[in-house]
Amino acid sequence: MADFTAKDVQALRRATGAGMLDCKRALEETGGDIEKAKLWLREQGLAGAAKRSDREATQGAVALAVSDRNAAIVELRCETDFVAKAETFVNLTDELAQLVAEKGEEATADRAADIDELKTTLKENISVGQTVRFEMGDDSIVGTYLHMQSGRGVNAVLVEMRGGTDELAHDVAVHVAFARPSYLRREDVPKAEADAERSTVENLSRNEGKPEAALAKVVEGRMNGWFKERCLLEQSYAKDEKRTIADLVGSAEIVRFAQVVVGG
Repeated sequence: MADFTAKDVQALRRATGAGMLDCKRALEETGGDIEKAKLWLREQGLAGAAKRSDREATQGAVALAVSDRNAAIVELRCETDFVAKAETFVNLTDELAQLVAEKGEEATADRAADIDELKTTLKENISVGQTVRFEMGDDSIVGTYLHMQSGRGVNAVLVEMRGGTDELAHDVAVHVAFARPSYLRREDVPKAEADAERSTVENLSRNEGKPEAALAKVVEGRMNGWFKERCLLEQSYAKDEKRTIADLVGSAEIVRFAQVVVGG
């Protein structure tokens, strides 16, 4: 008999949204391995790829800054929402972003003493999380967007473009904030990741009873949908779903983008 507990069944149910009995069977089929059980449920059509609630949400704030031809995002992490909204915490996040924009990602070390002091005064474990810095080309523009919540930034985006307008770059940044793509184009997706997904959808399609003759077409359709969810240029534009981002930017070029989300 597979080695798992009722808590394992509950955890799998929370992570996948599948029924209790289905989760129990999945664990039995996979020897109690929760990650394999998630995949088994998905292949059986009993759980969606997006139904995952097993990631711990960390607290904190994000800030962005632009200095000359450089742009930066900095995340400052803490333990509670209460501290994340504190004025001293938010101010330090803003100052760190400006510092990184001006000097580079390693420059956060210059404020280590201030971070330690904040740990003492706010009585929480505080640390620098993700940092991003773009050094812009002479022919580039940068689009930015910072989503605020309770007086602090929680979702920051940078988009570097060539041949576009400031307004267009900003529109793309706003889209990224809410659509949350992982890659710019499908060629950027690691082959191993795409191959693993293709194997999963092949198994799912077979288990749904799709005829073998139509299997390749079904799998290709599902893979196109999977790429569309993850690749910025293929996503439907948030403000006009009849257009893709590639349609929106036209002859302009999105060089790269970055997004940092609190708890992401």
